[in-house]
Amino acid sequence: MAGTESFPVLLRDQIRHGFTAAQQCLAVAVYFDSHRLPQLAKHCYHRSELHRAHALRMIQYLLDRELEVRVGNLGEVQPDFESPRAALMFLQNAENAHTAQITELAGAARAANDYLGERFVQWFLKEQVDNVARVNTLLAVIDRGAGDLFDVEEFIAREMQTPARQDRSAPKMAGAATNN
Repeated sequence: MAGTESFPVLLRDQIRHGFTAAQQCLAVAVYFDSHRLPQLAKHCYHRSELHRAHALRMIQYLLDRELEVRVGNLGEVQPDFESPRAALMFLQNAENAHTAQITELAGAARAANDYLGERFVQWFLKEQVDNVARVNTLLAVIDRGAGDLFDVEEFIAREMQTPARQDRSAPKMAGAATNN
C-alpha cells in the first residue's frame, strides 16, 4: 500500500526489481534466440538494456539526493517456457507487476509530499504505458498469426523497430558519461 513505506526504501526495492526485469528479459531473449526467432530475441535484448538503464537512473537519483544506495540480489529469473506465446505472457505479467510497483512508488512519493520524487517517477510511469502496450501488441500479433511465427517476426521487423533517437527527458543514468 502506498505510503506504508518511505519513497527511498521503495525506490531501492525498485532498483532490485529493475535489475531482475533486465535479467528476465535477457532470459526470454535467449529463449527466443535458441528457437531461431531473431526479431523477438532482438526486441527482448533491447528490453533488457532498457530495464537495466531504468535501474541505473534510479541509482543516480538516489546518489544525486545523497540518499543511501544499495545494489543486492536479484529476484528469481525463469529461463524456460512452453512456447513463444507463453514467454510473452510471462513478460506481460511481469510488465503489469512492474507497472503496479512504479505506481506504488509514485503514490509513496505523493503521500510523503516528496515532489522531487513524484516528478522523477512520472517519467517511469510514461515508460510503463509504452512497455505494456508493446507486449500487448506482440501477444495480439501472435494470436492473430495463429501460430505462424514467421508473420510475427516480419511484423516486429517492420513495425516495432527500436527508435534511434534518445529521450532527452529521461533522467540521468549512473555511470553514464553523458545525460542518457
